Amino acid sequence: MKFGTFFFGTVDMPDAGVGGPRAEHRRYTQADYRRVYRDLTVYAQHAEKLGFDSMWTAEHHFQHHGFEVVPNVVLLNAVLAERTTRMRFGSLVHVLTSWHPVRFAEDYALADVLSGGRLLCGLGRGTEPKESNPFGVNVGWAGDPDDVHNREVFEEQVAIFKAAIGMEEFSFHGKHYDLPPNGLEFRDAPVTRLSLVPRPLTDPVRIYQAVRSDDTLTYAARQRHVAVFWQTPRDRLAQVWNRYAELVKEFHGVRLRPGEDRMLVVNTHIGDSLEEAKRVARPGHDELRKLIWPNTVRSNPALANRPPFSLEESMEQGSYLVGTSSAVRDELVAMCEQLGVEYLTIFPHYPGMTQRDTLDQLDRFCRDIMPVLSGEALGELSRSA
Repeated sequence: MKFGTFFFGTVDMPDAGVGGPRAEHRRYTQADYRRVYRDLTVYAQHAEKLGFDSMWTAEHHFQHHGFEVVPNVVLLNAVLAERTTRMRFGSLVHVLTSWHPVRFAEDYALADVLSGGRLLCGLGRGTEPKESNPFGVNVGWAGDPDDVHNREVFEEQVAIFKAAIGMEEFSFHGKHYDLPPNGLEFRDAPVTRLSLVPRPLTDPVRIYQAVRSDDTLTYAARQRHVAVFWQTPRDRLAQVWNRYAELVKEFHGVRLRPGEDRMLVVNTHIGDSLEEAKRVARPGHDELRKLIWPNTVRSNPALANRPPFSLEESMEQGSYLVGTSSAVRDELVAMCEQLGVEYLTIFPHYPGMTQRDTLDQLDRFCRDIMPVLSGEALGELSRSA
């Protein structure tokens, strides 16, 4: 099994939780942001020492409220690769609609070459209008005109990215992009194809895509992207996990292993007791719920007349695994055995947690849970059940 760790890149937030200010009213300083980047470097170096295979962060923009302050994960990952030796680095996700696709391909390819082929590529469409709309490709909701346009542009961008990194020369002529543009000349000769210089050292580049809708699940399977499942309720997870494999077989005639081409991301927090784990995890959980709740309601209007989910509700849904090492371990073993997970990534840092807290979480997971989730250990558990 491969193991990853995922970070938003959140500033130190000692007043996290329901008693703190509204998420959008928070303000932080340049010194706060710089501390995040130092912390991420420490997390990368420590996770590599512990044996994690990968580290993921997220691309976001204009977040003066301090939750996700990495606007360019390609640049960050190139630096983190320089300061480590083995681990691979990716984004969940690069918001491709905030880039020109060829410029993203150039930056990603150069960073991959300079890192020795240690980059991983997660791509997505964006989730927040304030972050995406200034770049010209608006975020929409549930099939409205902006959502349809956003998906059209994204899918063309993905096609351009794949052509650029995968071919000696490429061209693309679609509804939204015309590359190279008609009539372009170089030294009096027509230019009909372009060349990406350099191309990635990694060949082929697998694309990881977060799956939150049936349309995206279908698209990811059709494209043979690695489907990433995060915050999927326990009662739906097996259904969509297996549905991805069914779609791959339908589209490509390929029968996947139970966990092949899928990544499971879980929010974890480990304490000496259930009560301690919940006490430490609750402020960050509640702060994140405050942040995303308006978009949650917009996606599901039936939730409009209730408060954000409590930590206990999130635990019941299976989106947060909180408790002692043995309790979190047993839940993960059950999930991994049910789904056949081959790539597990944990989300160990919530608002309000310090660098020391987060390093402790990585240590606990590595010491108490990672060995048990190895293929051999799972096999032993299965045979003794």
